[in-house]
Amino acid sequence: MSLINTKGRVVVKHNQEFRQIFPKPGWVEHNPDDIWKSVVGAIKAVFAKTTAKPKDVIAIGITNQRETLVSWNRKTGTPVGNAIVWQCRRTADVCQKLKKNGAETSLRKITGLVLDPYFSGSKMQWVLKHNSIAKKLAGQGQLCFGTIDSYLIWKLTGHQVHGTDVSNASRTQLMDLKTLGYSSDMLKLFGVRQNSLPEIMPSAGTFGWTAKVAGLPAGIPITGVVGDQQSALFGQFCFEPGDSKITFGTGSFLLMNTGSKPKVSRSGLLTTVAWKTRDQKKATYALEGGAFICGAAVQWLRDQLGFIPTSKDIEKLAKKVKDRGGVEFVPAFAGLGAPYWDPNVRGALLGLTRGTSTAHIARATLEAIALQNVDIVTAMIKDARTVDGQVKADGGASANKLLMQMQADLLGQTVAVPKMSETTSYGAALMAGLGAGVWSSLDELRKLEKSMGHYSPQLSPQQRSQRVTEWQKAIKALASYHN
Repeated sequence: MSLINTKGRVVVKHNQEFRQIFPKPGWVEHNPDDIWKSVVGAIKAVFAKTTAKPKDVIAIGITNQRETLVSWNRKTGTPVGNAIVWQCRRTADVCQKLKKNGAETSLRKITGLVLDPYFSGSKMQWVLKHNSIAKKLAGQGQLCFGTIDSYLIWKLTGHQVHGTDVSNASRTQLMDLKTLGYSSDMLKLFGVRQNSLPEIMPSAGTFGWTAKVAGLPAGIPITGVVGDQQSALFGQFCFEPGDSKITFGTGSFLLMNTGSKPKVSRSGLLTTVAWKTRDQKKATYALEGGAFICGAAVQWLRDQLGFIPTSKDIEKLAKKVKDRGGVEFVPAFAGLGAPYWDPNVRGALLGLTRGTSTAHIARATLEAIALQNVDIVTAMIKDARTVDGQVKADGGASANKLLMQMQADLLGQTVAVPKMSETTSYGAALMAGLGAGVWSSLDELRKLEKSMGHYSPQLSPQQRSQRVTEWQKAIKALASYHN
């Protein structure tokens, strides 16, 4: 959580973790009460670090995991089971069945997405089939579905507003990209009633007002809501078509602004809404590709294998060797995301010898993170037929200098890194300020952009091509093995 002033400067920030729940292999859940308690705790911690007071807050911006689904009782506000996280693969069979029935073509045309467990629609279908309480509430018109933003809006407004923004709604598999409203065809496909869903609103505008909860006074407007990856795009000032960014987190996500018309991907990418402000006649769209496991691969080396005490120590370990020693690591713990969309593939370490060390595996892990993004950029160039020679990077791993150099080398592009890596929360704050009238336009926001560090490619085109070919050979071998 960040507190940002009217000059666009971060006054204070605080991170508060909550439990990750893994009830079955491939299943990932969060407890909605844990999420809310983390928000309340973060609000308290932020104001404990500054002289600013809650009453000084002009507006609230929310950014969130986009596809994670929360279900709750409209009357009581009580969650109906745990949230189903975007990484959860429990609906893989459902998606595969729908694919075999030919549903993906129409879904892709209407929503810009693909049939994958990643998104919210199949999660809603699963809840309605397997949760008897949710099914009963839906029949009574008392079930609320929502992504995390919707749940937080509901809680902050004292159960008065069930809303979301266009960027989050575009990740549900239920919104028509062109009309920015729910598609009757998609509602029918997943068996979801529209009265269970939040109202779709612009990303910058008034969603509601606080109801004296979470240590905040009543009456603070919520004026900016945007999904985490779109928020990072906004926070990186990628306001023009062709501007792009990579956010490094648990996964890594690359978005390119494509302007006021949705561009349909023919290369395995997603078409998504980037944002729509209250004053825009048309939404701004983006092409997107996501790799599910990036920072999570480093966490695996830390937590499961004990290679490093903290995630940031991977850079020091990887630098102990000059190369990966022939090791290839494909961190497909949750299947492969864009541009492959193969939920069946699982992770593998290849090329191990008696001489393989933890340092070789660490270096192969960093290269795997960068190479997944190369696959996405290659597909993006095919679809957009343009590249401006630079991609902006943010998120925790953007502080890893070795990884950023690898990314520049393997992309063959300059990688620009802002001094402040937390552009996701920053983008939500800028959106909220825009919605509240603190800033009047994108042109005014551009004046806030700060200088960046740059990493230029050092590999030759031949070296780059050879390394990418080796990576893709491993991907194909694993796909063949698991399918």
